[in-house]
Amino acid sequence: MESRIKDNKNLKKLPLQISIETPTTLKKAISANRALAKLNGVAKIIPNSAILINSLVLQEAKDSSAIENIITTHDELFRAGLDVSDITNEAKEVQNYRQALLKGYELVTSNKMLLKKYIIEIQQELEQNDAGVRRQSGTVLKNAATGEVVFTPPQDYETIQELLDNLERYINEENAIDSLINMAIIHYQFESIHPFYDGNGRTGRIINILYLVLKDLLELPILYLSRYIIQNKVDYYRLLQEVRTKENWEEWVLYMLDGVEKTSLSTIELINDIYELMDKTQTIIKEKLPKIYSKDLVEILFIHTYTKIEFLVDGLGITRKTASKYLSELEQIGIVKNIQIKNSKFFINEELFDMLKKGL
Repeated sequence: MESRIKDNKNLKKLPLQISIETPTTLKKAISANRALAKLNGVAKIIPNSAILINSLVLQEAKDSSAIENIITTHDELFRAGLDVSDITNEAKEVQNYRQALLKGYELVTSNKMLLKKYIIEIQQELEQNDAGVRRQSGTVLKNAATGEVVFTPPQDYETIQELLDNLERYINEENAIDSLINMAIIHYQFESIHPFYDGNGRTGRIINILYLVLKDLLELPILYLSRYIIQNKVDYYRLLQEVRTKENWEEWVLYMLDGVEKTSLSTIELINDIYELMDKTQTIIKEKLPKIYSKDLVEILFIHTYTKIEFLVDGLGITRKTASKYLSELEQIGIVKNIQIKNSKFFINEELFDMLKKGL
């Protein structure tokens, strides 16, 4: 097998020597940027950023993993963050994605750069190993249905490193191209370099989000592109391949811009729904349990879809006995529902859970 695989030396370095800012892509970029800017603004209505990060990042992790046929349920997903032992390997993988995305977000916001070494760290967190950049040849991309080899990424370690260095410069140096169009170029280039043995697709989708954060188009990592890719998965792989075989850049860029626009608008709807549910929950607790009401209590119930006594003890500075009493009273008025998992008791914010389960 290895003897028949040759390095793809035709993968061009960036910047591209052709213009892909056509009148059509530029027009679409305007509407996509407008929707993204609106999302960035609307996100500020939620007072505690952890509420959106915990819910939307988990949604992104679930769907990005589903693209790679790592399937888990919302119930497994939320349980995976609770230190309980009965979670599936798939749920653990989704949690690894979440941790990798948040690690990348911290690196980019702290250092104002998205470097090759950060991308390697993100992939290591994702895959929970330190295999790093591919050193052995043999990696090919196949049609999942037919098994046919559709693309052979670079095989030589030095070539892969050289292309990653080139991509790093392109990501971090300023240029005159619209940032959303650049995101589409960067995603194509990374997926075609295919630098790792595993986790390339998920790492590439994390890079999308981090690049928008790097370019100050998003303050929080909440652009939920993977659901769009799932819904348009055939086009995603077809258009990636058509850039390689036909240099069909315009359709690829339009696909990615459409994803940004539609995802931004649907995420805005979800954020507004979360805000309205928080407002409703706050009103109910104020009216029915005024003695225990606090803004911090409401936020805890939304940061954690599954709440446990310890979250109230740590967040409110109260005793376990008082926290248990609060949660029992909240259950009595229908704000949470008590469930037992192993030897631990949890309280689900059912309306929030159902909202997130429906997705965008």
